[in-house]
Order: sequence, then C-alpha cells, then structure tokens
Amino acid sequence: MGILEVNDVSIRYKIGNFKNIGLKEYFLRKISGKYNQKNIVVNSHVTFSLEKGDMLGIIGKNGAGKSTLLKAISGIILPYEGYIKREGTIAALLELASGFDGDLTVRENTYLRGALLGYTKSFMNEKYDEIIKFAELEEFQDQIFKYLSSGMKSRLAFSIASLVNPDILILDEVLSVGDGAFRKKSEKKMFEIIENGSTTILVSHNLNQIRSLCNKILWLDKGHVIEFGSDVNTICDKYAVFLEK
Repeated sequence: MGILEVNDVSIRYKIGNFKNIGLKEYFLRKISGKYNQKNIVVNSHVTFSLEKGDMLGIIGKNGAGKSTLLKAISGIILPYEGYIKREGTIAALLELASGFDGDLTVRENTYLRGALLGYTKSFMNEKYDEIIKFAELEEFQDQIFKYLSSGMKSRLAFSIASLVNPDILILDEVLSVGDGAFRKKSEKKMFEIIENGSTTILVSHNLNQIRSLCNKILWLDKGHVIEFGSDVNTICDKYAVFLEK
C-alpha cells in the first residue's frame, strides 16, 4: 500500500425537510410518513492511490465532488461505500475561514489553527516566527483577524499548513488566492514539500498550475472518475477541450 489508498469510495448526503425540528417532531413525521428524505450521491466509486512524494492535481467543474472527496480523505466525513487508508499526519486546507476566529488576533489565530491541526504549543512557539514571516504578516500580528483581506487570511492559512511538513498536505483552491508574488512563493514551497517527501493533493482550476506542479492527476465529473494517471499534460489537454464544449 502507498501512503494513501482510496478504494471504490462513494459519498452521499442526506437531505430532507428536517431543519429546525426537534427529536420528537422528527419521530412523529417518520411514523406518520410525512418525513421526506432523499440521498444525493456526490462521489461514486472513486478509486486511486498515491505514493510518498506524489503531488496529485484534482480537476473538474464546480459540483464535480472535488471538495467532498477531500473532506473524506481528511477524515471529516465517512464514505458509505468503499474505504480510505492513510499513513502519517494530514494537514488539510479546505476552507480558508475554517479554524479561525474572526475576533481573535493574527497571533492568537496562528496558535488556534496549530492546535486544531494537533500541534503542541512548544512546537508552535518554535515555528511561529517562520509562519508569520512566510505569510508576510509581521506588521499585522496584533490585528483582529476579521479585518484582514482574504489574501492575508489565505497566506496565513497556507503558511501554517505548509511549514509544518505533514506527511499528507491537502489544498483546496488555496494557491489561486493572493497576489502573483505570493502564488510564486507558494508554488516554490510546494516543490520543497515534494522534495522533502510529503504527499500533496491540490484542487485547482488553474491548469498551468496543475501542469507545473503535479505528477499525477484526477479528473472528476459529477462525482465520477473520468481519468486518473501520471500523463498530466495529456489529461489537462482533454479537460481543456471538454471545457470548451
């Protein structure tokens, strides 16, 4: 087995008219047959595996099931079919605002996000200056987080996730946020992470980014795997043609 194995994974969400009702009302509706629920399949029979040091690019239109698959790989949600096996530590950057408190400072949020990722305070003390420097937020350490621009928030989130060198790093549209200079710095950091042996998964709509960074690619459409392989340029070419239809 490699560092990550996704085997015949299907993921679904249950939706129905159960919002804002209590447990008693829920059972009454179930008994009376007035409770409507249906299952929405988001990912269907997804299979692929990654070795240590791989960088996988995941492509697909909005609604293809990319972010949901990342949540399952991260352990946030469970598949109802198939299984996922992981080795080592995982750092996932799925939503820029997640894991941050808007009313806390940049400094406080750095330690908060680190704690949520499972890192000790002593480890964060050691890494703090490096994280802030990489994020280019030296002058904003005592600024209230909610007043930062989206680019500043993304820089801090990326910096915390990438500088701790996890075994598996998961990035959902993170490298597309921020100015050109920071994107180049982020890409350079990605190459360093790969050289250090970390396995990285990147969701991006930027095909040039996928071509330059990734050695494997997964193309999803409506929850199904269209293609998976190491011929990144060929699959990107096919996807570009698909987008033009």
